[in-house]
Amino acid sequence: MTSSLSVKTSGILPSQAIAKLVSDGAIAASASIGEGQIQPASLDLRLGRRAFRVRASFIPGPGTKTEDQIERFRLHTIDLGPGAVLEVGCVYVAEIDESLALPLFLSGIANPKSSTGRLDVFTRVIADHGPGFDQTGAGYKGRLWLEICPQTFPILVRTGSRLSQIRFRDANGGGAGASAEAGGQPRDVALSVELGGEPGALIGYRAKRHTGVIDVDRAGAYDIEEFWEPIAATHHHRLILDPDEFYILASKEAVRVPATHAAEMEPFNALMGEFRVHYAGFFDPGFGMAEAGGQGSRAVLEVRSHKVPFILEDGQLIGRLSYEPLSEPPARLYGHDIGSHYQAQSLKLSKHFRA
Repeated sequence: MTSSLSVKTSGILPSQAIAKLVSDGAIAASASIGEGQIQPASLDLRLGRRAFRVRASFIPGPGTKTEDQIERFRLHTIDLGPGAVLEVGCVYVAEIDESLALPLFLSGIANPKSSTGRLDVFTRVIADHGPGFDQTGAGYKGRLWLEICPQTFPILVRTGSRLSQIRFRDANGGGAGASAEAGGQPRDVALSVELGGEPGALIGYRAKRHTGVIDVDRAGAYDIEEFWEPIAATHHHRLILDPDEFYILASKEAVRVPATHAAEMEPFNALMGEFRVHYAGFFDPGFGMAEAGGQGSRAVLEVRSHKVPFILEDGQLIGRLSYEPLSEPPARLYGHDIGSHYQAQSLKLSKHFRA
């Protein structure tokens, strides 16, 4: 079905426009799409009935469907109904319950949810004949799949688990360069890392290896010390990243995303160093805003150095945050009123751990 939706201006669609896509049939699922899935400027995607352990990551080419590639590279099939453990270092491709029939002027852009990234779970949405991972292309009609690769902790998932989210952009314009200002802030904002404070103060966490399983649907269920080593500030105010270890750090700057915009952090910039700074990286409108209970929130950094040890200094530039306009302000803002887990955060692990 083709949606009758028309956006007021180009840009990212807000919650009420996503709800209209659902009611128009442009977004469909076997299970009813609940209001809690619709975020201020994105939609949570749910795992479907099955996942497939595959030999390696892949992306279907222009003439190949995802189902065909799964059949070529599948090692075994997993029933997600009763729940299943996904092991560290293995590659899985899972069905997503939601499917799309987008109007020609809309495209989808996906990313891991914040809680997924903070568990060091690497996910990417796959669309048939898409331009790349986490992209659908304009007017996409078809199923969606999710590549899942736990990097540090084994995870327990099931049908309905939400590991990724998708936002929708007017394909005729409204890209990241469409606005020079975001509520008084420049379009691109540089972020630096917080490694200061008195010696002994908590500045981050390093993930432990060979831990127990984390159920992705259980909040506040796990003790921090079983999964994380705390990192304390030193008088040098620096941190050496060990290759391929996973760290949770925080930005020195407070981030605010006004109701008129969403924001995204670039995951990797080789000019700043051979490390990845974020897996999720999407910030809904209202994040950090006082009217949404934020009072300025730090960006949590999901950091992994590649190949070589790397020295971070307090205040070192570590990433950039790009603001993108919405087609119109959302009917709901990120914050406590909709049960957002990371409003007013400073250094914070995923929702799965006890405060």
